[in-house]
Amino acid sequence: MFYLGKQKKPEAPIGRVRTPRKHDREILATVEKLLGANHLRVRCIDGTVRTARIPGRMKKRIWIRENDIVIIVPWDFQDDKADVIWRYTAPQVDWLRRRGYLS
Repeated sequence: MFYLGKQKKPEAPIGRVRTPRKHDREILATVEKLLGANHLRVRCIDGTVRTARIPGRMKKRIWIRENDIVIIVPWDFQDDKADVIWRYTAPQVDWLRRRGYLS
């Protein structure tokens, strides 16, 4: 018997989870929609919907999908836009929920 579907990889145990740093203006957000050309629409914890972009250093290394939890940094001069700096994996999101970072 052959299984041609996608196989699940065993997930590594969680060692350390990066949390948003308030003094660096980092905010947790959920990806609502992929807009193309490395742009996303994200809903932040503070209730604001922002347009975020994936910087070049993350572009080909980390793939972001809808409903992923990310850390963003809003721009200083335009608050409705931001840069994505981190994407969480599924076990890390579970850890954040257990610790109360996400509702």
